[in-house]
Amino acid sequence: MNYSQTSLVLPAPAKLNLFLHITGKRNDGYHNLETLFQFIDIEDTLSFESVAGHEVELIDTQSAINVQDNLVFRAAQRLINQCQQHQVSYFGVRITLEKRLPQGAGLGGGSSDAATTLVGLNYLWGQPFTKQQLLSIGAELGADVPIFIHGHSAFATGIGDQFTDVEPDQSYYLVVKPQVNISTAALFADAGLKRDCKPLSPSQWDWQNTNNVFESVVLKQYPAVAKLHAQLLNYGPTRLTGTGACLFTRFANQQQAIAAQAQLSLPESYVVRGQNRSSLIRTLTQI
Repeated sequence: MNYSQTSLVLPAPAKLNLFLHITGKRNDGYHNLETLFQFIDIEDTLSFESVAGHEVELIDTQSAINVQDNLVFRAAQRLINQCQQHQVSYFGVRITLEKRLPQGAGLGGGSSDAATTLVGLNYLWGQPFTKQQLLSIGAELGADVPIFIHGHSAFATGIGDQFTDVEPDQSYYLVVKPQVNISTAALFADAGLKRDCKPLSPSQWDWQNTNNVFESVVLKQYPAVAKLHAQLLNYGPTRLTGTGACLFTRFANQQQAIAAQAQLSLPESYVVRGQNRSSLIRTLTQI
């Protein structure tokens, strides 16, 4: 096992849900979902540096999250537990998280950070675990973690963890974060949430026959999001990503997205492009 590499810097990209349907309820209390994940070119950055001993140190000055609750720390500890169970050698690491992605936005920032931690530490420790094993560990941390380990745009089913690779248009989007905090639990509890969408196959997906079932509930519960949604619709097709709070509008080119951003003069917005291979996977293939 080669431990010659002692440091590593990796991205943790954001994602969009280009649509999100619920097709029914499961016996375990979860819901069966259908969604299409696509990565976008904004990201957090994680730096990994080996240190003496076997402890994990997390440096994160931007997130208002207790270290023990941070998904990065939890992911590292979970992988260490797996190393101990399988008698795999590992070493201590200092992880520095540079946080750029907004929290509670539906962009998967925390899940992406956790996925990059699992993939990065596995690489530094000589890749003792397979991708499938990392996917299983990631699923225990959160439903969105596996897609970031998978690293390719995918039509997802189950609880969002069964993937069929797809190649949607790598469009330009204006992503806007409303100044609200949305409760995912409250959205699932809403009696108006549609939970019986007709299942689709990956080849049947398009913008015309899909939506985000949480969008109508969010627009009803959060007037500020409804107002912003109405504004964005003047510029192009607009959707909620995940269970919010970010909205995204699709544009034909980057110039139109930048022009709309300037006209709207919003406090927190990003002009991004869709990516069908994540920056994490592309970076690792170049090392």
